[in-house]
Amino acid sequence: MTATPAIPAFDLAEATKHLAERDECLKRLIGETLPFQFDVADAQSPYEALLESIAYQSISGKAAATIFGRVKALSASGRAPTPQEMLKLRKPVLRKAGLSGAKILAMKDLAQKTIEGIVPSFEEAQKLSDEELVERLVSVRGIGAWSVEMFLIFRLGRPDVLPVHDLGVKKGWAITYGKKHMPKPKELLAFGERWRPYRTVASWYMWRACQRAGNAAMRKIRPAKLRKRKHQPAKPKRPTHKHA
Repeated sequence: MTATPAIPAFDLAEATKHLAERDECLKRLIGETLPFQFDVADAQSPYEALLESIAYQSISGKAAATIFGRVKALSASGRAPTPQEMLKLRKPVLRKAGLSGAKILAMKDLAQKTIEGIVPSFEEAQKLSDEELVERLVSVRGIGAWSVEMFLIFRLGRPDVLPVHDLGVKKGWAITYGKKHMPKPKELLAFGERWRPYRTVASWYMWRACQRAGNAAMRKIRPAKLRKRKHQPAKPKRPTHKHA
């Protein structure tokens, strides 16, 4: 059964109005950039979306697209291999397609957990809360919070997702608020409270801030500052007692 595309379950005009009223810098960014557009991904099941996400991890998009194309060619349908097909595919065959050993293990674990019902269908996913989906999906080998957050935003159209580990969101925040350093995840999470319940929309504008700034400005943004440890005075050495 083919899943249907997600339709945002919130009013985009209301979301941008809400954010502009609560954040002056974001209001300026909203006024200067293209209107928010919510394009959800094509009709992929959670299994298919996460399978593709695994293929794209840690390599360039072009290389990942080539490899994932080879993986899809191994299925009977030409789409992503079904969970049953993935479990039957031998490791040397998947290696030849260009997958690393870690990605093969992750894909097979994803397939197994889909069959077991831990990874829900699209229809089931729509009924689960963000927290429930994160808890279920991060149990899959090789799937972290970021992959699940991208799924929540671009496949399910959830309105209140803040990817605190996303490089684009962190750099966009630094550019928008005139900071030289990216925020730590906890700092961004605390700051983002003002954006509830539309943190997805605010994140989208952080990505737009990066696009507007260009690569030169992006390169100037430094990693988050590490807290300096307070200097601890050296412990006095214990006196040694020599035996006569």
